[in-house]
Amino acid sequence: MNDKDRMEFIQILREQKKKITPQRIAIFELLRTRKDHPTAEEIYKDVKIKYPSISMSTIYQVLDLLQELGWVNKIKSKKRDARYETNTTPHVNLICPECDNIEDYHSKTIDDFWSQIEKEFEFKLLNKRIDVYRTCKKCKNKKIFD
Repeated sequence: MNDKDRMEFIQILREQKKKITPQRIAIFELLRTRKDHPTAEEIYKDVKIKYPSISMSTIYQVLDLLQELGWVNKIKSKKRDARYETNTTPHVNLICPECDNIEDYHSKTIDDFWSQIEKEFEFKLLNKRIDVYRTCKKCKNKKIFD
């Protein structure tokens, strides 16, 4: 995680008159360094190593705050608890309904699509994400051999 992101996050907290706590910064930094889509429980387990007294309630409160500030997207899941991502750039989440794996997909076509949508609607979109459900290769192969 780079210092620029950390400083920008701290500045936004100040502007929003939110407390700047080590736990908030730790959760933010953890999410910014992960490329997967962790659950709140997974975030809790990782942050608890450095902050043993942190509670799940704090994790959820910080995740809600990060969503409110536009730094995190929440992805609802059918099989698991909600997942979180800090990738707020235009992309597609490829979600496997079998194993609940989530992969990010980026392309120029997606960027062009969102640009066109914004032109047609004549306003800037707040969230540019599409969730697509498809069986991943691992689960497809597993079905073949079952």
